[in-house]
Amino acid sequence: MSFNQPVLISAEVDVIRVLADPLRAQLVELLANGPACTCHLVTDTGAKQPTVSHHLKALKDAGLVVAEPRGRFTYYRLLPDPLERSAAALAALAEQARTNANQLREC
Repeated sequence: MSFNQPVLISAEVDVIRVLADPLRAQLVELLANGPACTCHLVTDTGAKQPTVSHHLKALKDAGLVVAEPRGRFTYYRLLPDPLERSAAALAALAEQARTNANQLREC
C-alpha cells in the first residue's frame, strides 16, 4: 500500500484502498460475522497462515480490526466505526454527484 497517494475517502483510515485487496475484503466480511482467530480465518479463506497474518496486520494497522489475546490464541474483531465513516463519505459523494449531475462546466 503506497502512502504517497491521495486518500480517497478519509484522512483517518483509507478503507477503500485497504479493502481493494480481495483477501482483505474477504477477511473483513468473515470478521463481520464475529471475532475469529487466525486458524479460523485460514480455514475459511484457504489462504496460508503467513498470508492471512500479513493481511490481518495491514487491517490492524489501518484501524479496521483489533487483536484480542485469549489464552494461546489471538482473536481479531472488526471495528464498525471506520466502515460507517467511509460509507457515510461515499453516500455524501453519491449525493453530491446526484445534485450536480446536470452542472456542466464550460470549456
